[in-house]
Amino acid sequence: MNQENLQLSPVDTYEENLQTIWDTTSRPYKLNDNSYLQKQKNYESNARSYPRKFPIAIQKAKGYFIMDTEGQVFMDCLGGAGSLALGHNHPVIKKAIQKSIANDSALLTLDITSPIKDEFVKTLFGVLPQELRENAKIQFCSPCGTDAVEAAIKLVKIATGRSTIFSFSGSYHGMTNGALAITGNKSIKTQIPNLMSDVVFLPFPYHYRCPFGVGGLEAEKLSLHYIENILKDSHSGVGLPAAFILEAVQGEGGVIPASPFWLKGIREITKKYDIPLIVDEVQAGMGRTGHMFAFEESGIIPDVCVLSKAVGGSLPLSVIVYQKYLDKWQPGSHAGTFRGNQLAMATGTAVIKYITENSLVDNSRQKGNYLRNELLKLQQKYPFIGEIRGRGLMIGVEIVDTNESPNALGSYPPNTKLAAQIQRSCLHNGLIIESGGRENSVLRLLTPLNISEKNADDILYAFENALISIN
Repeated sequence: MNQENLQLSPVDTYEENLQTIWDTTSRPYKLNDNSYLQKQKNYESNARSYPRKFPIAIQKAKGYFIMDTEGQVFMDCLGGAGSLALGHNHPVIKKAIQKSIANDSALLTLDITSPIKDEFVKTLFGVLPQELRENAKIQFCSPCGTDAVEAAIKLVKIATGRSTIFSFSGSYHGMTNGALAITGNKSIKTQIPNLMSDVVFLPFPYHYRCPFGVGGLEAEKLSLHYIENILKDSHSGVGLPAAFILEAVQGEGGVIPASPFWLKGIREITKKYDIPLIVDEVQAGMGRTGHMFAFEESGIIPDVCVLSKAVGGSLPLSVIVYQKYLDKWQPGSHAGTFRGNQLAMATGTAVIKYITENSLVDNSRQKGNYLRNELLKLQQKYPFIGEIRGRGLMIGVEIVDTNESPNALGSYPPNTKLAAQIQRSCLHNGLIIESGGRENSVLRLLTPLNISEKNADDILYAFENALISIN
């Protein structure tokens, strides 16, 4: 399809009204501690997180806009932590839901098959790389990415008879016992005793804060050499693992992309030592990075691919797709009541088809490049922006403290306080953005894949106004 004729994000009158409200609202927005927030504080647990960053009550949402109960309109660059590939209430999603309900389709089937499920599997397999598709099996999991990670861990341990999992610094794989054990962020693990044992963390090539102190290609070579040495050294103290697990672009870790060179090196090592490779595509998958799957940039084929978030078309769904040789577990080895969420399979099918039919993977790459290039211009004006990085519409802006001394590579320490101030200032300017990374100092953009250049310019406008207001 000609990109110039691409019909992105069909706009109805309501979405146009939201755009008009956003365009004409005076800044800064007022963030009142209204009755909804007070009630939420009273009855929800202390573990709640996003309401602390975004003290709003959501009334309606359309496209990449959210309207709060005060009538204020925000641009949503959080997008359900990357789940909303087409934004809120996209017409193809609503149509898929309405059709399923009108046809009296079953809402929950456990793992019994149905025409809706069959069509979902066919559609998902149709966008897998051919080498994986031709050798693939699929397991439906409980409807969250962390359970799919648990399933992947269980699968490789059964298949290999080994117990150790190799993970990477900066990784995030979920909040259940096993998934949290293989997650790099120590702050969310310290309060929990007795997490899954037999986990070894390896250095991830984070060039801005290189663990080897050298950065660039040399750091990637050192990383690969170190990892292989662990495996071949008879005195390393570590046996062969059941699997490696990694993100091709680390999300919660600060939007840190692995290079094709490094990923190919990891794939070569895992093949050489007969170790399954699990790639966690929960946040990066389904076109987010300018490829349907983030690992595709490198040309590698994983043994297990973990999918959730956008794969369900904005409804809860998670699966693992894996190569047939690993299919050694017994019936019932992994189960979950809501693995038969038929509405999510219907919306997932609709979203995958829409992404492919409307070249949204290309749009993700193009608009992502545009946003990063414009953000690089802002970096020249605001030295506390340490680095702009990412792939496609998965973008990170690292905020640093230039009052402190830089390291040997010239990188300044993370500035947690300033990042939080910018995030709050963005909210007052009508922009919702996530944060993460080391010391929570990386501001993250996860827009819908179907944004236009006008949408991108609005994001940049709000972001720069936020920088101006705190500078």
